[in-house]
Amino acid sequence: MPALYPLPAMQPFAAALTVLALVICAAPECVRLLRRRRREGATAYDGGSLALLLTLLALSLAAAVLAAALLPGAEMVRGRTVVFGLGIALILVGTALRTYAIRVLGRYFVITVAVGSDQSVVERGPYRLIRHPSYTGALLSLLGFGLVLTNWASLAAIIVGNAVGFGYRVMVEERVLARALGQPYISYMRRTRRLIPYVF
Repeated sequence: MPALYPLPAMQPFAAALTVLALVICAAPECVRLLRRRRREGATAYDGGSLALLLTLLALSLAAAVLAAALLPGAEMVRGRTVVFGLGIALILVGTALRTYAIRVLGRYFVITVAVGSDQSVVERGPYRLIRHPSYTGALLSLLGFGLVLTNWASLAAIIVGNAVGFGYRVMVEERVLARALGQPYISYMRRTRRLIPYVF
């Protein structure tokens, strides 16, 4: 059987759809990074988590694309069109969830881990069930990109790299919030899950 490459590399329509989904996903993130908004009076406790997260994100995406190009033997053979479509859907759903979560946080949202003296525990919208819905959204989009490449090695690169980066980021953020907000946040942690409602 001839080697199979990702659908976006083989079909113009799939390539256009992929580019459109990635632009919708990545454009707001680029704007946020360029603005690097900091809250007035907020103290940063990032612990290098943003740099690690962005580094591992870039490395995992590069590794995923390289794996798709260099390891066609790891292609997803069955249901490739369905897998590709699911990947596009996850990119868009993840982007929508992340955007919604950021809007719910409002002025409390910053790129770096920072806490202001007036900050309180937010339990509206998706925060009623999970503590980091913006990260859940980002991870869904990344998972979607892994599926779009229709390659098991690409998907593994996405999952491993970002599990480490987001795992460290969540650990830093929760430690900072628990220390800064005290018992209200600790109680909130007991009532909710990190990333997946009722599961994890």
